[in-house]
Amino acid sequence: MKYASLLESLPRRRQTQAILLVSLLAIQGHAIAALEFFSIADSAVIMYDAPSLKAGKVFVASRHLPVEAIVKVEGWVKVRDSGGGLAWVEEKTLSNKRYVIVTAPQAEAYQAADINSPLLFEAQQNVVMEWLEPAVNGWIKVRHRDGQSGYIRTQQVWGS
Repeated sequence: MKYASLLESLPRRRQTQAILLVSLLAIQGHAIAALEFFSIADSAVIMYDAPSLKAGKVFVASRHLPVEAIVKVEGWVKVRDSGGGLAWVEEKTLSNKRYVIVTAPQAEAYQAADINSPLLFEAQQNVVMEWLEPAVNGWIKVRHRDGQSGYIRTQQVWGS
């Protein structure tokens, strides 16, 4: 109701522009994914250069690799990895379970989201860890595959 009265208060030309803009966003909404992170669900997922099983095979991704969805189209998702590489994967091969990958040469995990708290463990570059809690003040909570969990600075990982 509020939106209808707001629309009616606009000049006719602005009404048309507003309706056109909303329509375009609604049409493209299914094809665009804004900062949606996923992980690879299976042990070996083939990544393609186009959204087709007949397309060229770019590489094979391992389980839990974090990826960012760029575009979703008819059962396919164009994803970006931590290095900026783009490829297409079947949507069914993605998991909503979040993981991050260490991008710094070494990341330190602390007991609390504070550099002065006890250091629990260190993770080398390219180590994948489970994302447990959203970022707060530049820190995220993660769990290493060995079971240890702690807080890592967001600038040391990708996928948060």
